[in-house]
Amino acid sequence: MTSAQAYPAGAPGGPRLSVLDRSSIRAGQDPSRAVRETVDFARAAEGLGYHRFWVSEHHGVPGLAGPAPTVLAMAIAERTASIRVGTGGVMLPNHRPLAVAEQFGVLEALHPGRIDMGLGRSLAFTSGIRRALGTGRDSAADFPERLAELLGYFTGDQHDHPGVRAYPGEGLRPAPFLLGTGAGSAELAGRLGLALVTAPARGEDAMAGAVARYRDAFRPSVWGAGPYVVVALGVAVAPTEQEARRLLVPEAWAQAHARTRGFFPPLEPAERVAEREMTPRQREYLEESVAAGLYGTPARVRAELARLTGRIGADELLVTLSTYDRAEMLDSYRMLAEAVEPAPAH
Repeated sequence: MTSAQAYPAGAPGGPRLSVLDRSSIRAGQDPSRAVRETVDFARAAEGLGYHRFWVSEHHGVPGLAGPAPTVLAMAIAERTASIRVGTGGVMLPNHRPLAVAEQFGVLEALHPGRIDMGLGRSLAFTSGIRRALGTGRDSAADFPERLAELLGYFTGDQHDHPGVRAYPGEGLRPAPFLLGTGAGSAELAGRLGLALVTAPARGEDAMAGAVARYRDAFRPSVWGAGPYVVVALGVAVAPTEQEARRLLVPEAWAQAHARTRGFFPPLEPAERVAEREMTPRQREYLEESVAAGLYGTPARVRAELARLTGRIGADELLVTLSTYDRAEMLDSYRMLAEAVEPAPAH
């Protein structure tokens, strides 16, 4: 399967549904368990008919156990049969492009037609972690050059390092996706003929504008014949709106804590969060985070997703939900899959 087939536009039956999991650590839990639960979650998502399962890259975060996404993606690919597996994403400022090409080359060689190469430009959160990774605040400045070098190892079009090849790599086609919420990333994805993963982080109007620029800039490539837009967002589904909102509270508190205390902690039950004494700023951040997600009954979420994807022209939804109770999390993903009735997954 070529990467152009990996994200064909105009899928029948509406946008596909996919999953992004951050390997959240629950309070009192060993981080190793969080990684194992991510693999189990991927198997469950495959059974529910989700199209892709992506893992993320976070270094030195007390509440997240996913620092090596390509390693975790390999474990997931080995334990699943058909769902596409990838990264959301590998942060190129933290790595040399040749090493990334070699890792994805191995993934694609062992699991041909199932590997997605989601790529981003984010830097580590603290200066200490950036130093440990050998990066700095300006390490993302040459992201377009790093991206071009990485893609060149697969196409054989390598100008910066002539004579250097990735084994395996050249001739293989793990499907590349560019992560970005701004117009600059959108235009870069379009010029390179890549799929775009965007989010309403700066508001729905800004996202719609970035997607329009992406479509205007798109040039067909060996990677994709036409534009392909993935919208990433947090979604919680439950029998009642109040129950769905409660599912978002554990991560919303962790984000509020990170913004006021400097680190993202393990997830706590929503009931424990409700008992916490919070500063006015923490309360404000928590409410902002909850409001940024989409939550409600299956019917309400279905209607809102239809409106959003219709406005954006999204080909796919990349859904994330990190909450304390894993059983409730899986129920939310099950209800979402049943409500949206996506295009055939594979």
